[in-house]
Amino acid sequence: MLSSWLQQPVKIREVISDDIFEPAHAEYYDGPPGKPLRLLLQARSDFLSIWRASDYAEKVSQIRILGRQVVLVNSPELIRQVVVKRQENFERKSPQMRRALEYLLGDGLFISDGETWRQRRALVADIVHMNRVPAFGPIMEKTAGELVERWSRMPAGTTLNALHEMAGLTAEIIARSVFGNQLGEDSANAVTDSFTSYQSLIDSINLGYFLGFDEGLPVWRTPSLRRSVKRLHGIIDTVVEDHLAGRGDHNSMVELLIRRQQRNPELKLDVVALRNEAATIFMAGHETTAATLTWAWYLLSRAPQVERQVHAELDRTCGDRAPTIDDVPKLEWCKAVIEETLRLYPPVPILARQNRKADTIGDVDIAPASLILIVPWLLHRTPSLFEAPHEFRPQRFMAGRRPTPYSYIPFASGPRVCPGLHFGLTEAILCLAVIAQRFRVKVPEAHKVEPMCRLTLRPRGGLPITIEPR
Repeated sequence: MLSSWLQQPVKIREVISDDIFEPAHAEYYDGPPGKPLRLLLQARSDFLSIWRASDYAEKVSQIRILGRQVVLVNSPELIRQVVVKRQENFERKSPQMRRALEYLLGDGLFISDGETWRQRRALVADIVHMNRVPAFGPIMEKTAGELVERWSRMPAGTTLNALHEMAGLTAEIIARSVFGNQLGEDSANAVTDSFTSYQSLIDSINLGYFLGFDEGLPVWRTPSLRRSVKRLHGIIDTVVEDHLAGRGDHNSMVELLIRRQQRNPELKLDVVALRNEAATIFMAGHETTAATLTWAWYLLSRAPQVERQVHAELDRTCGDRAPTIDDVPKLEWCKAVIEETLRLYPPVPILARQNRKADTIGDVDIAPASLILIVPWLLHRTPSLFEAPHEFRPQRFMAGRRPTPYSYIPFASGPRVCPGLHFGLTEAILCLAVIAQRFRVKVPEAHKVEPMCRLTLRPRGGLPITIEPR
């Protein structure tokens, strides 16, 4: 049993100084002992709140909820076993994730498996390959530049919601990259709003799975949920159909997908499949980077010494000109800030799998169709893997230092590692640099930041900031 889930809770306090910052932490589970079902119900509102201090350790452990086996894997060696050595048995995303996203993404790469996944993986990986990222650099530079120009017209001390601002920025970047220049501000905002609405409405636990349905139960498609999906699908379908009719931007990701289908008809990328992959790329590229940048501003706001190092680096590297994608390899502090942000606040903090056949992980025997949890939120904060794991220390990613393999997996790992890793990392570093060169972004000292996990990890209620020109 996961006895650690049943111990007394411990809370980690926020500690702020000029040199050390221990950011806000989700509270540990504080329910009565011996009630795994209560943990499940609590996880429906916030998956982070069920963990205890002793879960932040290298181990594998298990619990049963209504007869369903749930296995927590928090050891780099055993994570490698799951995601690499025996990935064919553990490749399936959990029924919770598949059911939560299938209405929105269909058979898109993120939740597909088997032959569909193998075909689409090679296709999408090629479209967003690291060698293609420089081609999208001007889009990132221009869109981030538009944001700072808009901010520069606001009075000093203007209060904004960082999550909303970063979501708008990354939505426009990914819209221009995926769809070319056709989407427009209204449609980009509509797509952003639809994803936000969908995430707030969806049930990511799926009680049917724990009641004995190995594939989970279909999500109840409420009128609000249907409106969000219809709005999103309508926008994406229009763009895909325009491309098929020859009215597309020849440099967009959708156009690259269409060209590949024309060369390889066996891929069977019809309009629905193209929409599913476009929606998948959009969701992954927009939501995760927006969350990362939002958390980065929170961390920098509370760590003035690190913020000064970032500003000094930008002054040395760029002077008065705006940062470009060619500067990214030289921005060591900016890169370290983003990587440390991804460690503390991985945008997808739970990687859940479902095994096809019986197996063994460590000393735990696994029944077929069990829920296997790899939790970057826990892994990245495990003391045996990271010194002072709850503290914001970008230096741990500098001077050639790298974490132990499979101890740092913000983009997942193994064959199912995020194909857009290089695109997202480059985008986050460049956007941080463009904005930090022109502004100090401050979170009010009195504001209590609370991490909340639904499908992705966001600050509950957004993040209020004030912007101060440098």
